[in-house]
Amino acid sequence: MPRRTATMLASLLTLIALLCAGVLIPVPYAEMSPGPTVNTLGDHGGEPVLQISGQETYQNSGHLNMTTVRVTGSQYRMNLIEAVYGWLSNDDLVVPHSTLYPDDKSPDELNQETAEEFSQSQESAKVAALKHLHFTVGSRVVVSTVVKASPAEGRLHAGDVIKAVDGTEVKQPGDVAKLVTKHRPGQQVSFRVIPAKEAAAAEKEKRQPRTEETVSLVTAAAPGDKRAIVGIQAGTAHTFPFSINIKLADVGGPSAGLMFALGIVDKLTKGGLTGGKFVAGTGTIDDDGKVGPIGGVEMKTLGARDKGARYFLTPKDNCAAAAKDTPSGLTLVKVDSLDDALKALAKIRTGDSAGLPRCTAG
Repeated sequence: MPRRTATMLASLLTLIALLCAGVLIPVPYAEMSPGPTVNTLGDHGGEPVLQISGQETYQNSGHLNMTTVRVTGSQYRMNLIEAVYGWLSNDDLVVPHSTLYPDDKSPDELNQETAEEFSQSQESAKVAALKHLHFTVGSRVVVSTVVKASPAEGRLHAGDVIKAVDGTEVKQPGDVAKLVTKHRPGQQVSFRVIPAKEAAAAEKEKRQPRTEETVSLVTAAAPGDKRAIVGIQAGTAHTFPFSINIKLADVGGPSAGLMFALGIVDKLTKGGLTGGKFVAGTGTIDDDGKVGPIGGVEMKTLGARDKGARYFLTPKDNCAAAAKDTPSGLTLVKVDSLDDALKALAKIRTGDSAGLPRCTAG
């Protein structure tokens, strides 16, 4: 075989071997890309995203879009070629697999965590929006979760309203742990609760609960520090003056909180907030309207721009990252609270874009 032919054949075989290795060798990375963006003022899956009953609402024009990030699955392992392609792409972001899927959590645990975060973001969005509109929002201490194989399993249930521990009235979730840890492991502690089903029925029927129960538990020792525990996590649930349901399937995490809150305010405000403009955004929100940072902001701005957004409400702590590569035609508006977002929307609505607080890369 001529030397030139042999050299070309060897090079070809080497290239084939490298390509096969690139396809077959998994690498410890995952990929993020722009996900769907949904108008909180519109419909999704054939039904309104925001469903409000018992209070007058308004059908306003414009967009207040929540944004998402699409990620590779927890069990999927990228190969080397996919990773290189992702690194070279302007619309994808390759990150260490452990960034999205920590090694100490199973896929089921991660799915449960993101579902709980999404549910809490909806709750906080309702609270923040209604507080801004000066509606009365009630609160109560409830059992948020019950640990398996703990003293509370089968005795207390998620959603039970905790009225008192050992006869002492409970006003904040932290009161529960303080009262339980006054005991030593093995001692008895008494809970006075309204069962979850009765609490839900009373709220639905707009009446006072008719049933309370006393539940006595024997405390166990916490792993490590041996504090007395019963195996529950206490939290806060709210009562609202009218019904607000948020219908959006296949979405997890807390990052839509700000846009849900703005959507609720818009639905309850004659004339609306956007002036018909296309606004998108992201950010967590707490009960007091404080906006927090989220992950994947670069992917969310791309998804919003591609959908048609002209303005993007950006959490203050995400501004620097988002502004490093701002999509063409998109204005990044810096917000730190629900009030900030509403003031920005007022400027957008009236065409005062020059007065908007903008994100900078510095």
